[in-house]
Amino acid sequence: MMELKTPGEIDKMRTTGAFVAELLDAVTTMAEPGVNLMDLEHRARTMIADRGAVSCYWDYAPSFGRGPFRNVTCLAVNDACLHGLPHDYVLADGDLLTADIAVTIDGWSADSARSVSVGNPRPEDTRLIECTRVALDAAIDKMRPGNKLGTVSAAIGDVAKSYGYPVNTQFGGHGIGRTMHEDPHVPNTGKPRKGLLLRTGMTLALEPWFCATTDEIRIDPDGWTLRSADGSRAAHSEHTVAITEDGPLILTAPA
Repeated sequence: MMELKTPGEIDKMRTTGAFVAELLDAVTTMAEPGVNLMDLEHRARTMIADRGAVSCYWDYAPSFGRGPFRNVTCLAVNDACLHGLPHDYVLADGDLLTADIAVTIDGWSADSARSVSVGNPRPEDTRLIECTRVALDAAIDKMRPGNKLGTVSAAIGDVAKSYGYPVNTQFGGHGIGRTMHEDPHVPNTGKPRKGLLLRTGMTLALEPWFCATTDEIRIDPDGWTLRSADGSRAAHSEHTVAITEDGPLILTAPA
């Protein structure tokens, strides 16, 4: 069931979103060659504990994962695209890292993801990351009362097509509010002017993610990490966005 949020509730989500942006700033700034993924995970754990926030990931046990998730970040490297399980891995120059973080503060959640190059970026990775960010901006611009959800999804898919990247529709964006995952599902491609009518007070996590040369994915032996089926690299951008009378409001925007 989808809940329309009041302006006051959206303000509370914005507080949570600002903290998620701080977490992503800290984690991605630390992401240098020679740094272990677990160093990033533990930095986020410390910040969350100090803030009195609650991780949406800790003990998360969806149908597609293997048992409870016992980390506060999803960290995906190179061909890993989603649900990257933090582990003992030392980042190397040229790696492509995606950090995805969701927390709850005072009962309200926010979710955001960011892809960055570690050290010296590869041009093809820079282009892939750029595509996810352009697609996210295009989708956010369609988050207006009276539009249809398919128009938001189509904006993402159109950008991916313009860059020449395929789109996977198994995983996408989602509603968010009192919990991390709420209705509706937001595919990363769709038909304009079709689907759910967008209304003031809706809050969605929009998350375009693309693999460079495939729309097929496989799951790691760890039971969580999803990778491109052909080993091509992946990137991911995500913001939590509210629909207001004045248009879209990004709740996880960096300060």
